[in-house]
Amino acid sequence: MHNKIPIIDLFAGPGGLGEGFMSIKDNEGKSIFDIKLSIEKDINAHKTLTLRSFFRQFVKDNKKVPEDYYNALRVSDISKREILIEKMLDKYEEGTIARNEAKLIELGSKKWPAKRVDRIIKDQLGNVNNWVLIGGPPCQAYSNAGRSRVGGIKKEDHRVYLYEEYLRIIKRHKPSVFVMENVKGLLSAKVDGEKVFDWMKRDLKVGNNYSIHSLVKPIEKDSDFLIKSEKFGVPQMRHRVILLGIRKDYKHLGDYLKEKKEVTLKSVIGNLPAVRSGLNRRFTSYHDNEVYKNGKPKRLYQNLVDSDSAWLKEMSQNIKQIKKWGELELNGLSSGPKNIEEGTGAEFIKANNVIARNHVLKDWFVDKRLKGMINHQSRSHLTQDLMRYLFAGLYVEKHERFPRLKDYASHSKDLLPDHASAESGKFADRFRVQVPNKPATTVTSHISKDGHYFIHYDTSQCRSLTVREAARIQTFPDNYLFRGSRTVQYHQVGNAVPPYLAFQISEIVVNILNQKNG
Repeated sequence: MHNKIPIIDLFAGPGGLGEGFMSIKDNEGKSIFDIKLSIEKDINAHKTLTLRSFFRQFVKDNKKVPEDYYNALRVSDISKREILIEKMLDKYEEGTIARNEAKLIELGSKKWPAKRVDRIIKDQLGNVNNWVLIGGPPCQAYSNAGRSRVGGIKKEDHRVYLYEEYLRIIKRHKPSVFVMENVKGLLSAKVDGEKVFDWMKRDLKVGNNYSIHSLVKPIEKDSDFLIKSEKFGVPQMRHRVILLGIRKDYKHLGDYLKEKKEVTLKSVIGNLPAVRSGLNRRFTSYHDNEVYKNGKPKRLYQNLVDSDSAWLKEMSQNIKQIKKWGELELNGLSSGPKNIEEGTGAEFIKANNVIARNHVLKDWFVDKRLKGMINHQSRSHLTQDLMRYLFAGLYVEKHERFPRLKDYASHSKDLLPDHASAESGKFADRFRVQVPNKPATTVTSHISKDGHYFIHYDTSQCRSLTVREAARIQTFPDNYLFRGSRTVQYHQVGNAVPPYLAFQISEIVVNILNQKNG
C-alpha cells in the first residue's frame, strides 16, 4: 500500500490512540496510516505529541531515527532535555512537519471558532475522501467518580457538550470511519433525565449517513460498546466505551477484537530497575489554635532530607513495628531493608533485560537503541504513608488482596490516615496495592494527585508506581517520552487510550477501508 490513509486525532491527549493506529504496517514495514493533525489543548500533552510525531516521521517510512532523539531521551535533567528537544526539532525537516501536525488548540473555545478549525483540517487533508477520525471528548463530566464528587452531571458543564464539536467535524468533513472513546460512566450519565449516550448514538448516525458499531460484538444493549482491555492483552482492567462509526459507502465486515491471554502486572514491570521511595516530611503533631475548614486541627510536619541512609533507617523502624504486630510475614525483609542501587530513580536510567525474552509484548515495548528506561523516578512520600505502603504490600503477599481501611485499623490506629474519608467509609480502599499476578487496576489521571491507589507490590521498594511503570501498564513503548514535570507526565499517562488496544482497533479499520462497497 503506497498511499497512507490520513488520520485526524481530536482531543488527542498524549497520543495513545494515534500511536496504536500508526503502529500497523504494510508488507514493506511502512505505516498504513499517517496522522495529519493531532489536536490537544493541554500544553504538556501537546509537547509530548510533537516529539512523538517527530519520531514517527522516520519510522512510518521505515527510516532510521536519528541518534539525536535518543541522546535527548538520555538526559535526566528535564530543563536541559527540553532545550535539546527543541534544538532537534529546529534542526530537522521532520521537526517542522511534527510541529505542523501537533496543534495546541482548545476545541469549542472562542479563540478557535469552527471556521478556523475547519480551515486547518482542510489544509491538512487536502482533497482526500478516504480518511479516519479518532479521539474522545474530555470524559471527566461522565466519569462515575467525577459525578459522585459534584453530585451528578450539571447541565451547564461545557464538557458534556464537547462531543458536539466532534460531531460537527464529522458532519463537515465526512470521514470514512470514526473511532470515539469515552469512559464507562457515559453509559449511565444523564442530563435532565435523558441518557447522554442516547444523544450520542442518535447524533453520530449523522442523518443516517453512518452506522454505529461495537468493536467487541454485535449490538444488543448499550453495555456491548464496553471494551474490557484486560481481555485484549492490555495488563490493566481498564473498561472504556468505544464506538466505531462507518460511512454508508463502506460496510461493516463482522470483524471484532479477538480476546488474548491475560497479561499480568508483574510480567510488564517486574524487570524494570528497582527504585525506592523518597522521603519528604513527617507528621509530628496538631496545631493548638489553627483548624481546617472542616473543623479539624491543622497538622504540623517536619521536613526531611532524603538520602539512602535516612530511607534505610525509616524502613528499619517500620519493619520493627510490623514485627511487633506479629501477624504479617516479612519474607525477604526479615533481616532488614534492602539497599536500592538506583535510589529514587531518574528521568533516565541505564538498563538491560527490561522484560522477559519470551514476553508477548517484548517487541512492542523494547527499543534496543534506548539502552535504558525513561520517566522512571519515584515520588517522595510522607513517612506515615510509607508505613501504610509497607503494611499494605505485606498484607497483599499474605492474603492476595489489598487491605481495606478496617484492616489497617485492626492492626493499629496509627495506620489510619487523618482524613474524613477514613471515617465515612466512602474510600475504604484508599491505599491500594497492585496485585502482581493480575492485570493492574485502571490507571487514571488521579495518579497525578498521589500514588495511594497505585502502590507497587514489591515491599522492598515501598512506593507508588513511577510514570514509566504506569506507561507500561498503558502499553506505551519504552521510547515514548512524556514531557513536562513528573506530575503532568502522570496526568498524561492516566488520560490516554492504551496504544496496544488502539493497534488492534486499527486492524479492524484497515479491513473496512480495504473493502469499499461497489
